[in-house]
This record gives sequence, C-alpha cells and structure tokens, in this order.
Amino acid sequence: MLPLSTLVVTAAWLANSLSPAQAVTAGSFADGGNTTVSAMMLFVGNAQKVYVLDKAEGNAAQIDNHPAWGAVWDIETHTSFAMDVKTNVFCASGMHLPNGSYATFGGNGAITVGGNIGSNTTDGGSAASYDMTYQDYDGRKAIRILNPCTNDDDFTSEECQWFDNPDVLSMQKERWYSAAEPLGDGTIVLIGGFVNGGYINRNYPNTDPTYEGGAAEPTYEFYPANGTTATIMQFMVKTSGLNSYAHTYLMPSGKMLVQANYSTMLWDPATNTETDLPDMPGEVVRVYPASGGVAMLPLTPANNYTPTVLFCGGSNMTDEMWGNYSWPVIDTFYYPASNDCQRLTPEPADGSTPAYEQDDDMLEGRTMGQFIILPTGELLMVNGGENGTAGYSENTDTTLEYGQMPYGMSLAAAPVGKPALYNPNAPAGSRWSNDGFATSTIPRLYHSSAILLPDASVMIAGSNPNVDVNLTTYFPTTYKAEIFYPPYFSSSNRPVPTGIPTTLSYGGAYFDISLPASSYTGSANDAAANTTVVVVRPGWTTHALNMGQRFLQLNTTYTVNSNGTIVMHTSQMPPNANIFQPGPAMVFVVVNGIPSNGTFVIVGTGNIETQPTSSAALLPTNQLASTDTSGTGSGSNSSSSTDNSASSSHTGAIVGGVVGALVIVGILGL
Repeated sequence: MLPLSTLVVTAAWLANSLSPAQAVTAGSFADGGNTTVSAMMLFVGNAQKVYVLDKAEGNAAQIDNHPAWGAVWDIETHTSFAMDVKTNVFCASGMHLPNGSYATFGGNGAITVGGNIGSNTTDGGSAASYDMTYQDYDGRKAIRILNPCTNDDDFTSEECQWFDNPDVLSMQKERWYSAAEPLGDGTIVLIGGFVNGGYINRNYPNTDPTYEGGAAEPTYEFYPANGTTATIMQFMVKTSGLNSYAHTYLMPSGKMLVQANYSTMLWDPATNTETDLPDMPGEVVRVYPASGGVAMLPLTPANNYTPTVLFCGGSNMTDEMWGNYSWPVIDTFYYPASNDCQRLTPEPADGSTPAYEQDDDMLEGRTMGQFIILPTGELLMVNGGENGTAGYSENTDTTLEYGQMPYGMSLAAAPVGKPALYNPNAPAGSRWSNDGFATSTIPRLYHSSAILLPDASVMIAGSNPNVDVNLTTYFPTTYKAEIFYPPYFSSSNRPVPTGIPTTLSYGGAYFDISLPASSYTGSANDAAANTTVVVVRPGWTTHALNMGQRFLQLNTTYTVNSNGTIVMHTSQMPPNANIFQPGPAMVFVVVNGIPSNGTFVIVGTGNIETQPTSSAALLPTNQLASTDTSGTGSGSNSSSSTDNSASSSHTGAIVGGVVGALVIVGILGL
C-alpha cells in the first residue's frame, strides 16, 4: 500500500448513473449524513437506497405519532427519512430473498421507555405484546418483508412499506439473536436464538443447556415454512450460552458450516445430521457477544470455488467470566479482545480432514470488528473496540453500581477508529495493513454497522451501547453515518463496462462485457490480462455480521481490439446454486485493481425453487491486440493496494444468464 502522501491524491470517480463525479480522498472518511434512526441494521436495497433498522426506542424522529425505528437512506444525497415498522426489530436476523426483496426474522418483545417491558404484558409479565407509549408490538416471531423501491416509486404506497404483521406471517418459534442462512433453492434456515434474556444465552450454573428454563430456543425452522416442525439442533445444546448469532455458511455439498462457542460442525439440513469439526484453537469465542469478525474468503476459479472461512478477533474469556443472562462476571471493558485469526476450509477439495489454519494476527485485538469484502477481493476490517465485548449493562459482578461503570452501559472500550485491510493472497506475515488510512473520531461499538455501497465505497453507521436513546453518555446513541474510501479511490480513472446482464444463471451461455479504451491507462493487453469480473453480495448487516455476504469471481477470457477496447467473455455462475445462493448481487469489473461501479443483478430464477443448472459454455481463447495499444483514460489507473487479492486467473468453469421478479406473493410463498 502506498504512503499517505500518495493516498491523499483526490480522485474524480466516474459514477455512471449513480451520482455526479465527485472528488474523494483514498483512505479517508467523509460525512455520510444522518440515518434518522441509529443504524443497528443495514442492507443495500438497490442502486439508490440503503435501508436502516433500529430497535424500538425513543428516537426523536417520529412516524405515525410514535418514535421511528426504521428509515431509508439515499446513496447519492446522504439524506434519510423515517419508515414505519410495527414490531420490535431489536437484534433480529435478516436475509435477501431470491427476487431481490429482503426479510427480517424475530426480535424482542414490546418495550417502553428505558427499555422496560411494554404496557401489555404477557408470559407472566416477562414480556409484552404491545406498548402504548412507543407503540411497538412483540417482534419475537415476526417475519417482515420489504420490496426495495427507488426514487421513481411512491414511498408512501403500500408496495414500498415494510410488511410487518405477525398475525399473517410469522415463525413457529420466538427468536432473538437467531442465525439466518439461505439454501441453494433460496429457502432460509433460521437457527437458535433467545426467547427472552439479556447478555448471554444461559443461566449459571448451566443446569438446563437445552432450554435454559424457557429462555433459550435450540431449534431450527425454515422460511417459507415447508411443513417441517421446528426441530432441536443438538449443536445449539452443545454450545449453550454462547451460540447467539451463530456463524453459518452453506457449503457446495449443501451442508452448512455452523460455528458457535468454540465448537464447529458441518450440518445437513435435509437430515439434521451433524458432523463435528475441530474446535476453535485457543477456545477463542467468535459469536455474540465476543463478536469476532468472520467472513467467507473470495470464491475464485483459482481455488475452484472452494469456500474458506476467516475468523478474526472476539474474546478468549473463560467460561465462568461470561456470567449469565444478566451481565458478565468480570469488567469486560478492561479485558483485551483477541487479535487471533484462523482459517477453516470445511470441505477441502483434496478430501483431506478439515483443520483450522493459523493466519496472521490482526494489527490490534478487536471485538465487534466487521469484515467488508471489497470488489478487489480484499477484506476491509472496520469498527469495534480493543477491549471487552458487545452488549450493555448497568453493572457487572465486579462493578456493582451503574454510577461506577466507567463507560456508561458499554461493556466494551478503546474504540478502533482506523480500518485495516486484509489481503488473503499475500504471503503469510504480510496480509494486514492500515498504511495511509485515516482514523475516524466516531466510536463504533455495540450496534454499529457497515456495508459495501454500489460505488465500491463503504458506509459505516450506528453505535448505541445503551438500553434506550442516550445522547450524553460516554458512548452515546449515534445517528451520524460516514463513508470510507478504500485505496483504489486514489485512481482518477474508473472502468465503465457495458453489456452486463440483469440476471445470471447457474451455467449456460457466456456473455460479453465491453470496456472502452477510456476505462484504463497503459497497455491494453496488460489491462485485459489484469481484469476480473466479480459478483459481490454485500449481505444484511447487524452486530458485526454481514449475513449472506459472498464474493465470487466469474470465469473470463478476453479479446483486445486494435482501438483499445477490451471485450471480456464472461461465464455465468458456477452450475451449483449452493456456491452462491439465488438472489440480488452486484457485478463489478475490476481493471488493474480499480473497480467499476456495481451493476445490480438477480442470480438465479428469482423464485424459491430448485435452481436450474446447465453446463458451462466453453469460452473463446484469449486474443491480444497484434500491435499493443494504450488506454485513453486520464490520470492514474492503478490501485494503491500492493496486490489485487482477487485471482486474475481466467481459467475455470462457470456459467450464467436469466431471470428475476419482484412479486410479493412469490416472496411470501403464499
């Protein structure tokens, strides 16, 4: 990575149809405006809008005469406005649907001022179905559906609003902090969660690891419901206490990697069969509230689309330190977070036994650090703290009074304001760097969020380690968003591809993407050889997780024409929907480490169904220009990063092309 003096070169990035050309500084933060509600959850709905969700709390923004806990943020103007959400979304899970819609699952019971139980109590007074002050309904069984809208739509119309009515659409079980992961047909598996509780999902001593006296939910179920009754997952019993927001990744075989506490397994959703994998080295906990950064590394032709998952940070607190539903035993805000990183390939291509592999330590320990996969295939780590855990409390078993708590209700401290970049293809010992990166002055701790935007910048928002809105405490409720500009914004030239389809299939005929000579500088032949076409799904983000986030490099060859234009012959998706599940994604064309703007596509048929597959079409052979020509782009056209970590290999088998519909009936599966 180049030094700050080079990164500070301003870049007038061509923004296609997304926004006017703008001057930005690589490695810097810029004002992202206000999100209206604190951004506990984010997802990119389309090229124009990011949707924001908060827990039900006393936000100043009002809608329908009650505090808002939903909003939509405009990518171009960085302005936002409130949206109505009926149920309490606090610590829900979420996921895309095959047609480009989004769903959120579960949450908390109705609450009132100060996070207290709402007015209309249920469950013997331990929860509430409704609160007359905040006007929130019980969200523990809720399934909420949203069709993303654009500026051409009427946001006051029913079609652009959240569908949020548990009397019509709900889960079988109450789930708070549940996991969500789609299968290859687009069905979503919902796993575990609290029924009621607080800090961690157990009593102590842990005499009832299955149900915790009725406060834990150890089952899994499917959305849309397929007639299967919610069934116990034994792994949720084994990992009792530290299995909230379990890490889940579908594998090419159709089995699912599930990691919680310090245990790991492969799970077969069709048979509920569990295969133990090795424990996490050092017994480092990565799930909430340890909240390590976890992501699947890029799927590329070079690795034959074999998934490897990276686990970084979290906490090595011992079992007794975690305490129970109420609070931790120790003063977590003084306890250093882990800087350890481990890789795991759950289904090795050579058939060998899966094993954790020690990776480079992070530059500092982090809890609540979050990985954002960039179009270059590098992973950006943002947010979090060097000490403590996620969660909030008025006390611990060590500091017994709220007035003595040094950071208000926060159980974490020492915010990490400087991002770090991880290059999975760099030699061991040199994979992490933060050279030239600015440091944000806004603490981003519990309930922070981050997500990749269509222009390849990163939106960072949220932070609220408080039971209700608190603007005066040590780490206050935060509404201000920021935009971070990765190193490739040092380039003043950006690829402008044409020919990207609106749908991708699993196998089938290849398609051509054209790049004008103005998309790059230097040798045309070299540019073609250093161009990749990648499909990125930013995911649905909350609690340092990006549920559903994946990166896949399509197989390509190229033709370089005498006028400097480059044609990328591009395969469709690999003919296996388990590798990259159906639904919305963005396609980026990356030339010499510089990404284009993302083009939104639907992967698959747009329906929840077995996805049709075809054999990958044979690509033409590479054709260089007989007399090498040069691009006509102005200024520099190379990334400040030392190495583009996405593979530049143009060999392998993939495929693609067709579909997508946004029909609410199809979404609900009714």
